[in-house]
Amino acid sequence: MATFISVPLKKASEVDLVKPLSKFVTATYQGSEDQPEYLRAVEELNKLRKNALGRPLDKHESSLEVLLRYYDQLCAVEPKFPFSENQLCLTFTWKDAFDKGSLFGGSVKLALASLGYEKTCVLFNAAALASQIASEQNLDSDEGLKAAAKYYQLAGGAFSHIKDTVLSALSREPTMDISPETVGTLSLIMLAQAQEVFFIKATSDKMKDGVIAKLANQAADFYSDAFKQCQYKDNLPKEVLPVLAAKHCIMQANAEMHQSMLAKQKKRFGEEIARLQHAAELVKTVASRYDEYVSVKDMTDKINRALTAAKKDNDFIYHDRVPEVKDLEHIGKAALVKATSITPPLSQKFADLFEKMVPMAVQHSMSIYNQRKAETVNRLVGTMREATNLCNGVLASLNLPAALEDLSGDSIPQSIAEKSRSIVQQGGLQSIEQLIKDLPELLTRNREILDESLKMLDDEETTDNELRSKFNQRWNRTPSGDLYKPLRAEGGNFRSVLDKAVQADQVVKDRYNTHCDMITLLCKPENELNAAIPSANPTKTLQGSEVVNVLRSQLAQLEQLKEERDTLEGEIKAVTFDMSTTFLNALAQDGAINEEQLSLSQLDQLYSNYNQRVQASLRSQEELLGQVQTSHQEFSSLKQSNSEANQREEVLKKLASAHDSYVEISSNLREGTKFYNDLTEILLKFQNKCSDIVFARKTERDELLKYVLSTCSQFLTQQPQTPQQVQQPQPKSQPPARPPPPMFAPPAAAPANAPPTGNPANNPPAMGPPSQAQGPPYPSYQGYPGYMPVHMGYNPYAAYGQYNMPYMQYQATPGQPGYPAAPPAGQPYPGYPQQPQQPFYPQQ
Repeated sequence: MATFISVPLKKASEVDLVKPLSKFVTATYQGSEDQPEYLRAVEELNKLRKNALGRPLDKHESSLEVLLRYYDQLCAVEPKFPFSENQLCLTFTWKDAFDKGSLFGGSVKLALASLGYEKTCVLFNAAALASQIASEQNLDSDEGLKAAAKYYQLAGGAFSHIKDTVLSALSREPTMDISPETVGTLSLIMLAQAQEVFFIKATSDKMKDGVIAKLANQAADFYSDAFKQCQYKDNLPKEVLPVLAAKHCIMQANAEMHQSMLAKQKKRFGEEIARLQHAAELVKTVASRYDEYVSVKDMTDKINRALTAAKKDNDFIYHDRVPEVKDLEHIGKAALVKATSITPPLSQKFADLFEKMVPMAVQHSMSIYNQRKAETVNRLVGTMREATNLCNGVLASLNLPAALEDLSGDSIPQSIAEKSRSIVQQGGLQSIEQLIKDLPELLTRNREILDESLKMLDDEETTDNELRSKFNQRWNRTPSGDLYKPLRAEGGNFRSVLDKAVQADQVVKDRYNTHCDMITLLCKPENELNAAIPSANPTKTLQGSEVVNVLRSQLAQLEQLKEERDTLEGEIKAVTFDMSTTFLNALAQDGAINEEQLSLSQLDQLYSNYNQRVQASLRSQEELLGQVQTSHQEFSSLKQSNSEANQREEVLKKLASAHDSYVEISSNLREGTKFYNDLTEILLKFQNKCSDIVFARKTERDELLKYVLSTCSQFLTQQPQTPQQVQQPQPKSQPPARPPPPMFAPPAAAPANAPPTGNPANNPPAMGPPSQAQGPPYPSYQGYPGYMPVHMGYNPYAAYGQYNMPYMQYQATPGQPGYPAAPPAGQPYPGYPQQPQQPFYPQQ
């Protein structure tokens, strides 16, 4: 009697997890001390998949443990890698567990670039293996009974979990074995079998007959529900349906038999006979219709012996009236089984291989936080640099400090001599000209990488469109044009950045051309430089004046203020704070991260004091510059006014301005070179991303093309139908015929809306709603509630992980455009070259 249904395992195709995951780890955690550990974890994950799916599994708990460990790892790794068709693309291929293939084509299989699909199929195999392990248990021992009940409930919970999640986990229609209808039925079957195990346990423990009857009645109810769900569906092997029908009858017969024993104890001998007669008819139905699936010989003998003895005692002793079945008291139900909740980790030996790696949600929040932090640093540093440039500009316009050093009127001022030596030490004109010459080559290299990346997408999309046009609806995968939209937008963003860089290059060249003559003069030897500066009448009488001393003191204060800013800038750049813990706690508590609120609050705490110090520095400079301008007016009035002095001062002003321009242009060009080199690395990552997704699409395309061509071949090899055959619709498959009613009870007329069958005479009459367990083929008695079967009738692209770089819009200022410098990972490109008062590159 103890025939149990087990589920076959799905078969998976081999997938290399190492290459794509290692590339992601290498690119995302470049320079991180945890990178080697993550790469080892990737190797372990790949080995775990091979152990779980790449070999036959024994029907043993250790094999199930391997499957559950792999499933737990998939759950743990899912939020930490950007698995999707257009990001980290891994295509998983699985065959239908119940499909055996055909003569002209392979078995049904589905390939999807979805980790949710892999998780679903792995969990299906865990449930299937649990059902196989349960069916192998020795039900004559308590340990075997406990293990069987445990694994059936685990299988039931796993199938139920798949039913609730499969449609959201997959982007298209699943194969029949993991469809909600199929796994829902399998879950009911597993729970029914677990309930039957509890019934067997109660029987072996010789519990009260009333309790055993309720357990059996509940098992019959479970089998009835499972039978009704798959009765008109061709989603399970044909052997399942008769087993479910037989099990329903058997468990109902057991319920009646044990309830008859309870009736005998209560001296209700007529009820005892009625229930035993009912049980005898049930097992007779099983023996006549389902004998090849389930043997009920022992149970039949037991019931018949009990019935013979009961009738004999009643005929000779008790003479109790035998009631109709419909008048019998309903047998209660007692459900002791419950589907195991699927809450990872399911494995007892689970250890997260990527424990230190933060989820993608935290990585994304960290990227935005770092961007906000860089913007805050840039704003503070830029404000100070702007103030310093303004100070330098004001002093240059007043020819300070050169005017105080040039009291002799015929020698090179010390400040001009130092500026000349500084330019020569930095390489002079040759250094700038070499940097300007290198920029076009770097630009061309970046454009070639970008063009090649987008061309890969274009070529694959063209092929996809051609195949879609050729095969029409059979080419049922996501169009490449839709899938590549985010990548094309990202490529367009890069192209816009390069166009702005070209504009910035030209601005730098124009500025160099403007100051080239004076920079050339500063690069000359000291005697030539001195000869090129006009002489003026001596003003040595001013050297000891109070005005000169005051002005020198004020300039010294300004120099000290600029040194303090350099120190403050270093402190601001050195501020660090690890927000990952804050984001992880928020994710654990709320299931989401309010990045803006958390980031702004933390940045305010970190930089509010520095902001106050910056503002104080600005106020001090404004006050000092006002004093310098007043003192300079007094100094100018004391100097003898003549045309030679004016010409000399004008040249000195231009030389001072040329030095400042040289420093700025050199900084801009070095930053531009760094920008192009950094952008090359980013574009190479973009190229790899395009290459990976194109390769994955080609692999998917080849699989789909092979499947489509095989189905076409199968269709062409079939015998052609005649016109008459084509016009005549094929009759729908009908449910199994019902068992015949007892010979002593005439059947009632079938309702008009009853489903047609091959043998209408075998159908039972339609009755009112039953109170007992409902289900499959069942003998009906006149007036007794019969059994009527019930007919059961996609990310938008998220930016690629660490390459998610929101690009700052370039803000142009007349005469001073910005340079789109390449930032560290996750940072925007600020303008280059910027206003003299702005920082040229994101400050970290």
